[in-house]
This record gives sequence, structure tokens and C-alpha cells, in this order.
Amino acid sequence: MNKIVSALVLAGMVSAPGVVMAEETSPHTVTGNLSFVTDYRYRGVSQTDEGMAIQGGFDYAHSSGFYLGTWASNVEASFLNGANIEMDFYGGYAFNLGDVAVNVGGLYYAYPGQVGGPGTVDIDTFELYAGATWKWLNVKYSHATTDFFGIPDSDGSYYLETNVSVPLPMDISLALHYGYQKVEGVVGDDDIGDWKIGLSKSILGFNMGLAYVDTDVDNIDLADDTVVFSVGKTF
Repeated sequence: MNKIVSALVLAGMVSAPGVVMAEETSPHTVTGNLSFVTDYRYRGVSQTDEGMAIQGGFDYAHSSGFYLGTWASNVEASFLNGANIEMDFYGGYAFNLGDVAVNVGGLYYAYPGQVGGPGTVDIDTFELYAGATWKWLNVKYSHATTDFFGIPDSDGSYYLETNVSVPLPMDISLALHYGYQKVEGVVGDDDIGDWKIGLSKSILGFNMGLAYVDTDVDNIDLADDTVVFSVGKTF
């Protein structure tokens, strides 16, 4: 189990954002986002040694459904090959099939400043993803086409997740999440299941969030259960 936890420490980014529909006056939309979190958790595992993170990015969307974006967060350098920042680059296409919204694309995790040279591995990773949303239910599949954060022969690793969004009174949103990470090239049962229960509400133009996060990994602090507080702004 330790091997997959180490791999997930070499990782980042919450789910790729949905496409923002363009205004009628222009087929182009550009948005930005900035947030603060008390712990950056990626698929249930802390990327900041259970410390705080500042995160932000920019997204471009075209009314045809094509989109591009970038996102970054500080990370713990001692876990991530000496890199203290994660930068994600993604793009894809979103469209509707009746009542189902479909989103397909690719995501590149980059770690500028990571240590290179003899005896080290490149932890940069690329995944293809496909997701579908129907009303309150979202299902998404991510598939690594490179080695999974430096694990040898781990291309083909995948992550399958289910997300549920439920509106509550007082304009509060309830989010439920379960994910399963399968890593190829690892001997033994090193797969991880993670889950999250979160509440969010917009207050004075800021999105305030509180979430309980946990995994099925025992006795490893980075994957222990925790409560994460977040505050963010989209502009």
C-alpha cells in the first residue's frame, strides 16, 4: 500500500473543471479562479504534508464545446522530487447527448524544478479522461498513458470516480465522492479507495467549503482522514 500512497503524493489537481458556457455576444469565455485550502488532497492523499495550499488557474472555453486550461498549487518538495509547485495543463471537448453532458480530454501533470539526473525518475504524468453527468450524478474515468508518477511500467493505471451533488436548503450544496485508484506495475494490493463528504455555500461572492476526506489506507498519515476547509473565488 505504501507504494501507491507514494505515487499519489507525486500527483495533483482536483477534477478538471467543467466548461463555462460563452455569452451570446461572444463565442469565447475566459475565467480565472483562486482558492485557499487547509490541506491539498489528491485522490485522498495529502500533497502538502497536511499543510495549507494556495491554488489557482485560468480557463478558456469556446461555445462549440472546446476548452483549454491551466491550474497550479504549491506542494511539499520533499515528497515530489524536489519540486515545490505542481502545474496542470488540460484541454478537451464537452457536448450533450440528450440529458447527459459528456466531457472528454487530456490532463498533463507537470512538476517544474524536480530533481533530474542519474538514479532519478521523471514524475510528470499524462492522463486521458472521459466523464458523463446526468442531473445530480457524475461518473469519470481517467487513464494514464505514461508511467504513473514515476512508477516503472505503470502506464495503463486508472482512476474511476463517482460524484453526487445535492442542493440543500439555504443555498447549500452537498457533495459526495468515491474514487478507486488502480496502479499497474505494482506487485500486491496497493490500490486505494477514497471518499469525501463536503458542504459548500457562496457567501459574499466567495465559495466556502468544508469537507471530510478519507481513504482505505491504514497507518499512513498522508492518507488519514481529515477535515479540509476551503475558500475560493472565480473571476
